[in-house]
Amino acid sequence: MPANLLHIVESTTLDADDIAARTKRIHALLLSKSKYIDKPNFTKIHPTDLALLFAEYDRQFFDGQIKNTLGTIPLHFGLSKRMTSSGGKTVHYIGKKNEKECYEISVSTAILFGCFDGKDHRPISGSGIVCRDRLDALQRIMEHELVHLIEMVVWEKSSCSKPRFHSITRRFFGHTENTHQLITPKEKALVQFGIKPGMVVRFRFDGEEHTGVVNRINKRATVLVEDRRGQRYSDGKHYAKFYVPVQVLEAVE
Repeated sequence: MPANLLHIVESTTLDADDIAARTKRIHALLLSKSKYIDKPNFTKIHPTDLALLFAEYDRQFFDGQIKNTLGTIPLHFGLSKRMTSSGGKTVHYIGKKNEKECYEISVSTAILFGCFDGKDHRPISGSGIVCRDRLDALQRIMEHELVHLIEMVVWEKSSCSKPRFHSITRRFFGHTENTHQLITPKEKALVQFGIKPGMVVRFRFDGEEHTGVVNRINKRATVLVEDRRGQRYSDGKHYAKFYVPVQVLEAVE
């Protein structure tokens, strides 16, 4: 049992001023040390920025004991363009055969760069805390994922719906919720363009007009158009699949 990390996690409660001071220091440090993040509403990010952010949170809040407890088990960091419904994800890979055990924290660039672009239709919050800028949102995501990592390392399982997770995020980071109210591509498509999954839409592709159904929305909309030469779906029909920018879709009444 990782006694030092366990003791810190179970015995620490930080007040609001202390939390604010520490997160502010991390905010400033990332801006000064990163080769890519050059402003609060940054337009570039690299996995090394996540590694730097992790190291500072571990040092400032957990006395370096997360890294110490991991020991020789690797912790990887990734950026995902395909993750469009959540801000981050933490995974524990169990080694099989020639594979080594490792952990990975991933952050969604699709969601991060879809917010704070001057077109936000509502305030953006992470874990119940209003975010002033993109770096603020990244910090809230990392705080949330750090607690997932801690639970996986110490107790082997993690769930942000359980009381233990709520207790840790509240005592260390002042989180009042355990979900992020970031603007997803699906929400943006509905608010800005009135487009949502299941809707019949019209669009032009290679000079030809098509009518189909919106299947899902990520960075672009996936539209299924009936086509006997296409793939067969669960409704028994065959469809051709098109990836279409949401802004060029027209709803069919």
